[in-house]
Amino acid sequence: METANTKTELIVIGGSAGSLQVILEMLKKLKTDLAFPIVLILHRKAYSTNILQTLLQQFISIEVVEIDDKTEIENNKVYVVPADYHLLFENKNMMSLDFSKKMNYSRPSIDVTFKSAAEIYGENVVGVLLSGANADGVEGLGFIKKNKGKVWIQEPETAEVDYMPRHALQEVDYDLIIKPDNLADYINQL
Repeated sequence: METANTKTELIVIGGSAGSLQVILEMLKKLKTDLAFPIVLILHRKAYSTNILQTLLQQFISIEVVEIDDKTEIENNKVYVVPADYHLLFENKNMMSLDFSKKMNYSRPSIDVTFKSAAEIYGENVVGVLLSGANADGVEGLGFIKKNKGKVWIQEPETAEVDYMPRHALQEVDYDLIIKPDNLADYINQL
């Protein structure tokens, strides 16, 4: 999977309608000594309760953290972007939250985080786009690819809402089409 000169330093996974089940399945199968962090950018209501982190933690033994402003990035953790904030990477050690305008009707915006990850991590980031009902994440995936990162897209036929992955497959040069049952296997091989 990886070439001799690149190693994965970050996985960013974006999803909207229909993506939560894919993420829960992935968490169940992830190994518990990941050499990188995973950041989840999921569309949810602006004032939703903070139960997502608690829910996800039930499916995995490594720590699931809801990001605060100025959260330090550590390997072998799963980070969740809080509702109603964009996530930016300041550098490879620090994340910050942003309350600027919605992008693609969304905050958090998958595009915003994917672009920020591409700028900081370049070829060492993997961007994964899952099920969803709008085009958020497609432009960000293109930015990851332009910066030599890897792009994985959920197979539209396996998506509960196929608009997001179908649009991404049409617009972006991708490395891998993933199915919900093999996403964790690909991550574990990195």
